[in-house]
Amino acid sequence: MHSSEAGGSTQDNNDQPSSPRQPRTRTCVAVVLVGGWLAGCQSLGPKADAPIADHQLISPLADAVIGDPSNALPLPLEPTARLPVPVIELEPVPDPPPGDVIERLRGAFSLPNADDDALRKEFEWFAKHPDYVERVLERASPYLHHIAEALDERGMPADLALLPIVESAFDPFASSRGRAAGLWQIIPGTAQRLDVKQNWWFDGRRDVIESTRGALDYLEALHEMFGGDWLLAVAAYNSGEGNVKRALQRAAAAGKSKPDFWTIRSYLPRETRTYVPRLLAIRNLIAEAEAHGIELPHVPNEPYFAIVETGGQIELALAAELAGVTQEELKRLNPGFNRWATDPDGPHRLLVPIANAARLESALAEIDERERVQWTRHRIQPGETLARLAERYGTTTDVLREINGIRGHLIRAGDYLMIPRSPGAYERYASLRAASGGEGSSGERIVHVVQRGETLWSIARRYGVDVASLAAWNGMAPSDTLAVGRELVVQVGDGALPVQASTSTSGVGALVAGTVRQVTYIVRRGDSLSSIARRFRVTVAQLLEWNKGVSTSRYLQPGERLVMFVDVTEQST
Repeated sequence: MHSSEAGGSTQDNNDQPSSPRQPRTRTCVAVVLVGGWLAGCQSLGPKADAPIADHQLISPLADAVIGDPSNALPLPLEPTARLPVPVIELEPVPDPPPGDVIERLRGAFSLPNADDDALRKEFEWFAKHPDYVERVLERASPYLHHIAEALDERGMPADLALLPIVESAFDPFASSRGRAAGLWQIIPGTAQRLDVKQNWWFDGRRDVIESTRGALDYLEALHEMFGGDWLLAVAAYNSGEGNVKRALQRAAAAGKSKPDFWTIRSYLPRETRTYVPRLLAIRNLIAEAEAHGIELPHVPNEPYFAIVETGGQIELALAAELAGVTQEELKRLNPGFNRWATDPDGPHRLLVPIANAARLESALAEIDERERVQWTRHRIQPGETLARLAERYGTTTDVLREINGIRGHLIRAGDYLMIPRSPGAYERYASLRAASGGEGSSGERIVHVVQRGETLWSIARRYGVDVASLAAWNGMAPSDTLAVGRELVVQVGDGALPVQASTSTSGVGALVAGTVRQVTYIVRRGDSLSSIARRFRVTVAQLLEWNKGVSTSRYLQPGERLVMFVDVTEQST
């Protein structure tokens, strides 16, 4: 917003014509009368108690009084002097901000367009799939205002708010085969460079606040690195600054004088060649949504969530209860927490819908800090058994097995067990599990009798659920084999979770809906089943179950594709 200093005009109204009115400015005119003349006027005018009729109004600039001639004023001997008329230019009144954050973004798009075949191809695909664009923008609605504000504060292009569509389809639990995570798909190494926290409790790559801060820090640094070219910065965000630098060098060596994305594209990795056109195509389609029959969702141009300081660690299920929101909603706004509680070392804050913030703040002020977390993470010592631990912590072996996904009674020294310290903690855990599609959830239950050749995988696909949920409903691990004739409970309808958006049995933290994702991994030179299993924290048996053509009797070949279901909360380092 630009403002103008107030200025004065020295024009004499007798000599100069009035200047045309300037748009959106106002002119203040001051008329000063000579004191003596005014005094004379007062002595010759009507008496103070005499009413002045409309026809007797005195005009100090007229030759006489309009009305009774007996009240006429003597003409002054010299013309009355006039002071300069000051002209004050007021700051233009800004247009009211759009009431919709998508409209706000559309009005601020600024990345350069291009006449390019790849861009046209991407545009045509999205134009033919308007339901995808509408669905992704609906999913983005809780996060868009925060991202738009962050871009505005930094003076960055509004188009970059759409980058998570390309990266993750605005799924905060999205995970890639390269171990990228979150809305902005940040890999562990880059997160470390950007000071984005990752540990057992918390993964800032999935946290809305931390990941947005880190991604914009990175884009700003890349923008500066590549001479203020935002398209080169976006390309480097996808493939790394090293690849873009080498592409620029190769283009220069080939005699290409204009060092921009379009001239170096052929020297970039294949994925990056379409990455930038895809962002621009989505931007162009949203900008021209009406012309292509796309119904953009209404996303109010105001904060969706508020940040509530907790002052310490708290169970997520308890926080949801105190805030009056569902555990699913709390997890959607706080996807960075890997476990059933916030990180004891921080961040000590939760995002909640803005309408629920005051309720949570008030409840936190009344509850003792010692009551906010009632769980113990116990490291198993040599010689310990489930029975002894259950007796020590005042619980049962059944509870320990259920919470920790243990089949049988064997536990291994060095592993960890999650143990509730109070009945209330376990009840909240049970509620959390039910909300995630476990026992107690709504929907229709079907009993399926296992046929010859069927696996958990094939049955899960048949009913539109995922392997982890199917296993959990039947007290199994995803890697377990099936006996012909065994009866399996399948939860369908309202209680079922969609494929790639479900739960796992690997611990309490995984019992929040939406933490398991299907990942297709492309085998690289030197990979083995055991190394891939370790990398993604699954078992070799699970890899074999998910990939029937794979066996331990042969080596994996580079380029081979493996399907796996990974719990994204277990991928944090």
